[in-house]
Amino acid sequence: MPERAGQAPSPASAQPVALPPPATPRNWQEARLQAARRIVMANPGQTYSTPTPEVLLAIPVLTIELHADGRIRNIEVMRYPSQARDTVERAKEAVRRAAPFGDVSKLPRPWK
Repeated sequence: MPERAGQAPSPASAQPVALPPPATPRNWQEARLQAARRIVMANPGQTYSTPTPEVLLAIPVLTIELHADGRIRNIEVMRYPSQARDTVERAKEAVRRAAPFGDVSKLPRPWK
């Protein structure tokens, strides 16, 4: 959980976390759920496991394109926040810390 309710945690609280190998998802629903869990596990103290505060300064929206083995190929910003634009890089780093996301080669393309 963040240091103060309603404020994003500081990047200094990011500690490397050893993640277990990712499972091979059977469908995109499993892939998304596994990705979300890995992002939370890889970023303790920087994610909310309880309802988020009503007002947050910035929430970027990302699309993550994967290689067949689940490594990140590209991260595209679909929506930049109007405030606290530094949260975009923080969100990208949170995703990178959680990678890889499991073999998606048997799932329909695009691998996003």
